[in-house]
Amino acid sequence: MTLSPDEILAQLKQRQFAPVYFLQGEEPYYIDLIAGLLEKNVLQEQEKGFNQVVLYGKDTDVAGILGQAKRFPMMAERSVVIVKEAQAVADLENDKVWPFLEAYLLRPLQSTVLVFCYKHKTLDARRKLGKLLVGDKKTPAPAGTVLLTSKKLYDNQVAGWLTAYVRSKGQQITPQATNMLAEYIGGELSRLTNEVDKMLLNLLPGHSIDEDLVQRMVGISKEYNIFELQTALIRRDVLKANRILLYFEANPKNNPLIPNLTLLFNYFSRLLALHQNPNPSEADWLKLGLRSAFQRRDYQTGLKVFDFGRCRDIVHLIRRADAQSKGIDSGSMGDGEILRELIWLILHPVPLHAVTG
Repeated sequence: MTLSPDEILAQLKQRQFAPVYFLQGEEPYYIDLIAGLLEKNVLQEQEKGFNQVVLYGKDTDVAGILGQAKRFPMMAERSVVIVKEAQAVADLENDKVWPFLEAYLLRPLQSTVLVFCYKHKTLDARRKLGKLLVGDKKTPAPAGTVLLTSKKLYDNQVAGWLTAYVRSKGQQITPQATNMLAEYIGGELSRLTNEVDKMLLNLLPGHSIDEDLVQRMVGISKEYNIFELQTALIRRDVLKANRILLYFEANPKNNPLIPNLTLLFNYFSRLLALHQNPNPSEADWLKLGLRSAFQRRDYQTGLKVFDFGRCRDIVHLIRRADAQSKGIDSGSMGDGEILRELIWLILHPVPLHAVTG
């Protein structure tokens, strides 16, 4: 059966364990979280020595996995077999071993909890294993197998997910801090939760996670960061933009080019979308991932400063800078020079054909 992460976590909290878990998908956060809970909580500590096995995909095969899964527990109610990096099991979808794997999935040993961690990809639903686990009207999925497909969040989902995560810890986070984390880190959930958990440890009683705490704990300079650079562009503050660029060049490890280009691209591509929809509804704002009045204010100002044609040209220039960062038509330019040229072109409109030839 296919379940969501929240449904699986609710079952685990009730100590309801399935015989087989197949955890797959491009977002590894929930795969690691669920596998970690099963590894930690199914057995008592004294039971794990004889009854818990962790295998690695590149070091095992289907025969080895099934051999462990078919073992009865010793002096315990269950045994646990966890296959990490299951996408590296060479014969997982091999026709020769398929009858044995299918037979086990259809009739798993009820005293075993078998966990496949199939990360960064999903099974091909057209092949036998994918078809079996997904099921259809004619052939339902095996009742004893829980299938999780962990998808990456869209950009407009990150802020809402982050707010819900902090609330699940019994704490609050300000819209400004949410925006900063969502924009700076993006949808990499493992890194997001690590940063938030560090902040929660340092949070004073009765306080929320705010912009100052994010800046201190995540290592974002209060004055010299991509958000302040974006504000300088909106206000056409050439002096401040140049000060920030100098700081970036002096501290390249803390201010890598590609994430900064990504944040600028996100801003100007959203401006383009808003130019095409000048009276956005609440749903339109949320679709763009802009949940708070604080976030929307910068876009409303940007619409007045950069018209549609200018936004379109700037998006093109950011794509050009991204190509230059990969060595395309960059000559001997370093990352600092690429960003400096881009910011100059944003602040000093030049016909696009004069730049690109």
